Order: sequence, then structure tokens, then C-alpha cells
Amino acid sequence: MEEVMEALLNGDRETQIRAATDLGRLSGRQRHKLAERGMVPPLLSMLHSQDFEAVEAALFALLRLASGSERNKVRIAKAGAIPTMLGLLQCQSEALMDLAMAALLILSSCTANKLVIAASGAIQILVEMLNGANTGGDNNGISSMSMQAKLDAISTLQNLSTCHQIIPLVVSSGAVFSLLQLLGCGGGGGGDKSSELVQKAISLLEMMASWSEVAVEEVAGTGGAIQALVETVEEGSPQCQEHAVGILLLICQSCREKYRGLILREGIMPGLLQMSVHGTWRAKEMAQDLLLLLREYPNYGSRKKQLKNEQLEQIMKEIDAEGEEVAGTALRMVEEMLAKLSA
Repeated sequence: MEEVMEALLNGDRETQIRAATDLGRLSGRQRHKLAERGMVPPLLSMLHSQDFEAVEAALFALLRLASGSERNKVRIAKAGAIPTMLGLLQCQSEALMDLAMAALLILSSCTANKLVIAASGAIQILVEMLNGANTGGDNNGISSMSMQAKLDAISTLQNLSTCHQIIPLVVSSGAVFSLLQLLGCGGGGGGDKSSELVQKAISLLEMMASWSEVAVEEVAGTGGAIQALVETVEEGSPQCQEHAVGILLLICQSCREKYRGLILREGIMPGLLQMSVHGTWRAKEMAQDLLLLLREYPNYGSRKKQLKNEQLEQIMKEIDAEGEEVAGTALRMVEEMLAKLSA
């Protein structure tokens, strides 16, 4: 352990790289002691090197120091690592970008670091990187992001957003549109609505919408957003469906008269009814709440459409009575409901 510290402080290039690499072989307790004795600053100095191997070894060492230790996460941030990490996010090496993104993600999981990271300009950089990745081109010279870097960038924004006073900064950075692009809005080319990337994006989107009326308005006002959310209700994984219906419910609650018709015209009802039977516990609750709002759509005021609403309500009662035991029966009820409503 003493040799590792001495090598980092006074060794030449090869010795420092070897010492940083050897850090991974030490126990967590030994790494913690080295951090207490001042191991972080020499590792940060290595990050400023133009030597790929030195930077890579230092990043791995910092990741190991931070992993599982809240104190070390704070030490690393206080030593000035965050601006350096942000600089590495804009380098031309995908490998170094991935490591720097992983390090920023770990640092952002520490409550004491969240406001520091937010104040560093990290949010805007992460959103701009996602925008560049979504459009398929470089953004200010930033090389294209790997899938893992995209996932880590969204997870970092989500970590920061657990501090609710940071959410307005995330919203104002343009994150809503960036996340919607990942769902397929605005030419984002979103494909698989059950992918891990979509799941992370829509989870963050719902968190933002839950705490920010501005975020709700931005989602609702983005062309193709409601359609993409309805498609996610139909095609997404159970977790993606849950977040999608949560966002649609928030949109409808924000201004029912304005958005109910838009949601209905996207064909939400079949997916919503199926979710009210087969979704997660939370998704079922929200699907039923959204169904109640949609059934109050004012254009249904005529006697004929009022009867259709009553028929829909009866079908919902029958589905509730069936529970989840007879899936085929529930699906037939959905088909019957659609036939009656289109008659």
C-alpha cells in the first residue's frame, strides 16, 4: 500500500500507471485509507495527461475508489474531479468517454454531490450530448456516444433529479425534447418501445413531469409526443407502459378539455383497457384513473354517446369482476367494447 502511494506521488509515467492499476487489487479498506492519505489529487493530475493509458488507468482507479464509498465520492468531487470529467466527456475517445460517464454517474449517486454537479454545467452538457446522439451527428466535436454512455447519461440526470430543486434546471436544459426523441418524436427514430434505453428515458420523463408543470406542458406540446406515449402503452414493456400511462394521466389532469380529445384520437382505449387488466399494480391504478377522465370527454354529451360510455363502464365492471384469471375473456371484452363504440 505504501508503494502504491509513493509511486503515484513520485513515480514516472509507467510507474504511475502501474500503481493506478494495482489499486484494483487492494481491499476496500485499503483503498479508503489511501484516499484519506491524499491519493485522489495525483490521480486527477493523471487525467490531465495527453497519454491515453495514463488517463484510462486513473479513471479506473477513481471508479474503484468511489464504488461503495460515499466518503470517497465526496472527496473526489471536492478535489475538483467534476470539471475534469466533463472535459473528458467531450474527448474523441469513446473508451475514455464511457469511463468518464460511468465515473460521473457514480459521483451523482451521492446526495452531497448533486448540487455541485448541477452547478458545474453538467446537465446542459449531458443533454447536448444526447441531442447529438439522437441526430446521428457530432455535437461541437463530440464523438458519437455508445449505448452504455447514453444509458449512463440518462441515469446521471435521473440521479440528479431525485434532488427536486434540480428538476427545473433539467427541464430548462431541453431534456424533455431529448428524451422524447428517444421515444421516436421529432425524427428521433425511436424503435423498440420496450428497450432499456426507452425505459430509462421514459422513467426520467415521468419523474420530471410529476414535479414540473412546465415539463408536462412541453411533453403535451411536442408534436408526436402523445402518439409515441400511446404506442408505448401498446408496445412497451410493463415498466415502459407504466411510465407512459403515468405521463398521459398527468397531461390529461393538467387540462382535460384540451388533451382528452387528442389522447382519444391516438387510439388509446384498447391498450388502456388491457393495461387495466394486465399491467403492473401501479399501471392498473393509473389506467383506471385515465379511463375515468377520458370517459368524461365533453363531445360524448349526446344520448347515443352517453349510452356508449355506459356500455364501456359496464365492460370495465365485468373486467374488474373477472380479475386476471381469464385473460381471453378480458380481451374479448375489449374487442366487444370497440365494436360497440364504433357502431
